[in-house]
Amino acid sequence: MKKDEVRPIERHPLVPFLPKNARVLFLGSFPPQKKRWCMEFYYPNFINDHWRIEGEVFFGNRNHFVQTGQKAFDREAIIAFCLEKGIAFYDTATAIRRLKDNASDEFLEVVEPTDIRALLSQLPHCEAIVTTGQKATDTLCQYFGIENGPKVGESIAIPDVRNHNGQEIRLYRLPSSSRAYPLAFDKKVAAYRKMFEEVGLL
Repeated sequence: MKKDEVRPIERHPLVPFLPKNARVLFLGSFPPQKKRWCMEFYYPNFINDHWRIEGEVFFGNRNHFVQTGQKAFDREAIIAFCLEKGIAFYDTATAIRRLKDNASDEFLEVVEPTDIRALLSQLPHCEAIVTTGQKATDTLCQYFGIENGPKVGESIAIPDVRNHNGQEIRLYRLPSSSRAYPLAFDKKVAAYRKMFEEVGLL
């Protein structure tokens, strides 16, 4: 079999979510396979804690975005919240190959990196890009020509990248919301809260 038949190229299944008031842009690596989704939005895997972290940060309730009695997140509540707060989402890859049948970043081959400057051109107030995994961080740093990205829990200014107000845009490297990432939930919450406070959303 040909390589492309064994490892098909996947195009991104979601359109960028870019509220005009967004001050934070989360860029992951690429969505998991559809069989792992519980909703049609970013961080759709029910066992990923991204929306539990945001629920805890903003509402003091890790289950704020969980649909009662279901293994699913409340997509409409999440979208309304992100529109109100100004939180944007997309990924650092627009097309990938999965080298194994799982959601691990380790086995993602980036075929087409995202044009991040094109995303930022639609986010005039963006102050922070947030990555939560090594693949996304490496892809973004390569795109911007950054030699040394921030350590987990830290941020750096992205060289020569400013928003429409002339303000520098910072790259935050936060801990992964995947349960496979070995850090206590409360410590992840603390890292995300610090970022949101520095950007002024808390």
